[in-house]
Amino acid sequence: MAVTDLRRWLILLCTLLFALQARAAVLPPDRADIMYHKYDGGGMTIDGPSLLVRKSVSDNVSLSANYYVDQVTSASIDVITSGASPYTEERTEYSLSGDYLLNKTIISLGMTTSSENDYDANTWFFGISQDFFGDLSTLALSYSYGADDVGMSTDETFDEEIRRQNYQISWTQVVTKNLIMNLNYNIITDEGFLNNPYRSVRYRTETGYNFEAELYPETHTSHSVAVRARYYLPIRAAFLFEYRRFNDTWEINGYNLEFGYIQTFLEHWTAEARIRYYKQSDAEFYSDLFNRAEEFTYRARDKELSEFTDTTFGVGISYEFKPQWAGHWIEKASANLMLDFINFDYNNFRDLRVDNRPVGEEPLYSFDATVTRLFFSVWF
Repeated sequence: MAVTDLRRWLILLCTLLFALQARAAVLPPDRADIMYHKYDGGGMTIDGPSLLVRKSVSDNVSLSANYYVDQVTSASIDVITSGASPYTEERTEYSLSGDYLLNKTIISLGMTTSSENDYDANTWFFGISQDFFGDLSTLALSYSYGADDVGMSTDETFDEEIRRQNYQISWTQVVTKNLIMNLNYNIITDEGFLNNPYRSVRYRTETGYNFEAELYPETHTSHSVAVRARYYLPIRAAFLFEYRRFNDTWEINGYNLEFGYIQTFLEHWTAEARIRYYKQSDAEFYSDLFNRAEEFTYRARDKELSEFTDTTFGVGISYEFKPQWAGHWIEKASANLMLDFINFDYNNFRDLRVDNRPVGEEPLYSFDATVTRLFFSVWF
């Protein structure tokens, strides 16, 4: 449970295809991807395999299945400062989806289910996309519904629920023969037990500070809008750009800005580099140190709800080839290595492992993390 939000972020980061591409109304190609992913930073390691297979079963229908595993070992600052022992757990995720092609329309359906020792999640989604104006424009709409069950490994009687809904609209436009742009708007609503049952906040006492349980509102709605662009160069290269704004009903406001460059060379090789900057404000009920117990109705000390920035520098290399031993049943294959180096700086979350400072004057927390994705793809 403690790393659920981080896992969602890692799954997005581990997506095997670029998010922005010219997509006419055609089914995804038949392919298989096998990947090893690893996150290492802040006293936490998350790694495991992922297997994705896509296959057309007719001219109009394509099916896909995904298997994804997280093995978590955590001795993070949250675990250490709460007095808990480092732990290891495993999360397993399965996904099934299908695409149906009808003229210039693609209809998609799917579900994802995941489980770990204290958290089960099930999500169902529906999407539809339509090409317009000579396949130069694509409008896509999607909706997903999630039902999560929250437990506690230390209390078998603890049982809470979360219901999630996600609405998304996207417009992709071929502006010129070299420029593709995308505008995306997203609304997410969450309802239920939204805080972490293991996490605590701290408050002042006469002798220093003490801890009590977090307490969040039972509803949360967030809005985001993103603009993305890809500009192709005649030297077999492309520039990437993204700007995204985010705000929610907990008074968190954030944005990220990203630039990337992709270059193909030596016929079969592709290299890429990108830099991403993210900044957000804190939630209205967040505090690193409350003045007394139960000072406010809602209270949080989750560093992901604090004011912080992170900077990511990513690099990647890919080699595409035709396996001679595979005969005619494999069209092509590729081997890929992607590395992301991330620095997190928290502006109002303090490092309680340093106990030689006055209460509330401990050093601000920061850490570096590395994300590794090694995957092999085949098209057939």
